[in-house]
Amino acid sequence: MTLADAFMDEVNFTFAVSDQKPRETHIKSNMAEEQKTYQNNNSHSIMSGEKRRRTEPANKVSVILGAQWGDEGKGKLVDLLATEADVVCRCAGGNNAGHTVVVDGTMYDFHLLPSGIINPKAQAVIGNGVVVHLPGLFEEAEKASKKGLNGWKERLIISDRAHLVFDMHQVIDGLQEEEKGKKFLGTTKKGVGPCYSSKASRLGIRICDLLGDFEVFAEKFRTLVNIYQRTHSNLEVKIEDELQKYKNYAESIRPMVCDTIYFMNQALQDPSKNIIVEGANATMLDIDFGTYPFVTSSNCSIGGVCTGLGIPAHNIGDVFGVVKAYTTRVGTGGFPTEQKNDIGKTLLDRGHEYGTTTGRPRRCGWLDTVLLSYTHMINGFTGLVLTKLDILDVFDEIKIGVKYLKDGKILPSFPANQDALMDVEVEYITLPGWKCDTSKCRKFEDLPPQAQQYVLKTEELIGAPFKWVGVGQSRDSIITRF
Repeated sequence: MTLADAFMDEVNFTFAVSDQKPRETHIKSNMAEEQKTYQNNNSHSIMSGEKRRRTEPANKVSVILGAQWGDEGKGKLVDLLATEADVVCRCAGGNNAGHTVVVDGTMYDFHLLPSGIINPKAQAVIGNGVVVHLPGLFEEAEKASKKGLNGWKERLIISDRAHLVFDMHQVIDGLQEEEKGKKFLGTTKKGVGPCYSSKASRLGIRICDLLGDFEVFAEKFRTLVNIYQRTHSNLEVKIEDELQKYKNYAESIRPMVCDTIYFMNQALQDPSKNIIVEGANATMLDIDFGTYPFVTSSNCSIGGVCTGLGIPAHNIGDVFGVVKAYTTRVGTGGFPTEQKNDIGKTLLDRGHEYGTTTGRPRRCGWLDTVLLSYTHMINGFTGLVLTKLDILDVFDEIKIGVKYLKDGKILPSFPANQDALMDVEVEYITLPGWKCDTSKCRKFEDLPPQAQQYVLKTEELIGAPFKWVGVGQSRDSIITRF
């Protein structure tokens, strides 16, 4: 007899048993009693027609996310909002991200540190979703300290669950790029992808491992090295030197490490706390929603806030999308509105479009509202900031990409396939340029009418309002509309 036959015999036997009816009556009786109790307990709400009340959270975080391929100027908005923040957080990515902030004429470049750490009253959190390269962290903090960043050690909190990026991850990142040949992805070679791969393979090493039994940490490190050397025979790692280095790092970071999940949830119980989450990279680089495989290795859209900090979805409040007034991207991958001409070169030169992390020149093109509508669909932006509007000051006319077409037919959604994306035709609308300097404008009404039209038309096409408009690098070069 097969297992299926045995199962069917059991079923037939069950239906043949004569005492099933009384049991069914008993179950129905219990259900009726429970329903009556529920109705009695909720009789007031039922009679009055009131809806059952939802419990509102004591506090909500404000989230800042890149709405394009990164380099939109997120650090500028974070800096603006962080002046009144109590807690500023990073939830994903590693030192492959780069945020530039200018304060009192001093330019700060942040890669791992939340850029809101410039506020001397704010605590800065590196969440569990971030991958941390400790040599890079200390080098970055030292450079910022020389420029005037004070008290960062006392104000920085690092998750004990965050994974460590080792130097060998960075070497492997470069080796993997070389192995791809002409199909290379154009990574920053900061080891972020290999580290997240280690994490997903359950071979990763976390900060809590470093601060625990060091012999156990050392054994995990040796195992990881051996695994990588089996797949990359030319990988050289001075194991004992690395272990000594990390033994020193362990004591340096120990005072900064805690359970950030508990910390964040405690902070969210206090309604007076102003909490900001600073997204790294951008939605179009998200591992799931971006232009795969030309993406980063983490979720840098709204979902990464919950998984990278351990906070509930109902504690997410405003979600602000950062939009550059034109489009740029670093590395390879589809870019429908790219301008490989004098327009692109003008945007590159005027916008100083070179990567904060790599120094590579960025590819430049017109604004793409098909892309922006897609990222708005994913993140549900409650407001937007438009940055670098002043870079467009010199153009006679300005184009906006509004539709993708394939074989003359409008595509209803953003294509997942890279070949399809590279093959689309873009339909543009053309708006008049304003041909004057906007960098001194501090009110929306001060902008030339054509610049106002550009802002209003863009938010109409995206379906979300621009709360801020940036017209320069400095902290005060921003217009607040509402």
